[in-house]
This record gives sequence, structure tokens and C-alpha cells, in this order.
Amino acid sequence: GGNQYDEKNLNEADDFTKPFQEAMTSWCWGFGWGDEVIDAKTRSMMNLSMIGALGKMTEWETHFRGAIKNGVSKNELRAIIHVIGIYCGVPQAVECFRVARKVLKEEKRKIDKEIKKHRDRLASRGNDKVLVQDKKT
Repeated sequence: GGNQYDEKNLNEADDFTKPFQEAMTSWCWGFGWGDEVIDAKTRSMMNLSMIGALGKMTEWETHFRGAIKNGVSKNELRAIIHVIGIYCGVPQAVECFRVARKVLKEEKRKIDKEIKKHRDRLASRGNDKVLVQDKKT
């Protein structure tokens, strides 16, 4: 199994790309991510470093989102980009920071939207006092 990104790629594959997509999914998710010797968080951190070194920013963005889901902290993400800058050059670190800021901004918007939805739901149920209490804590 893979994630939504890989499922989407498999579903969108045509006769030309499908054999590669199937092999890549099996290799990456079966052999690579299926190996439990290295935990998902560490593997995400390694992948960001390697993909960042390659300069493959579309894939880097996908793996950056995955790293967040795998528990890599904002400080750890920043440190990874610093290492990319040291070993791969400042221009590559600038590219990584550009993508990272975009993703972090999008993630914050999603969280803010979920919080608003939750508060609106509570308010519609007459739980306004709970909201006031939440704001104080």
C-alpha cells in the first residue's frame, strides 16, 4: 500500500506509464517503506535530504507533506534544509525554503479551517460557553 499520492498516480496511469508506476509503487512502498528497520519519521528525514540534494522539487514537496504527517517537527524540517544548504548549496536551500513555506502556510490554513468548522458546529449546538472557555485556556 501507498498513500493517496501513489494511489492517484496509479489511477491516472495510462498504458504508457502504468508498468513503471506499478513497479515503482511496489519497490518504494513494499521494499522501501515496508522495511521496519528505519522508522517512518527517520525515513522521511532521509528522503527530504536526498531528494533535496537531487533538486527534484515536485517530489520534495510531496515528501515534505509526508514528513509532517510522519511527525517531523518544524525545527527538524528547518535543520534538514540547513544541511541541504551546506552540502548542496545555498540556491538549493532557498528552493527548499520556498516550497516549505508554501506547504506550511497551506497546512496552517487547513488547521485554521478545521478549528473554525469545529467552533461553528459547537456554536450551532448552543455550546457558546464552551467556546468562551476554550479561548481562555
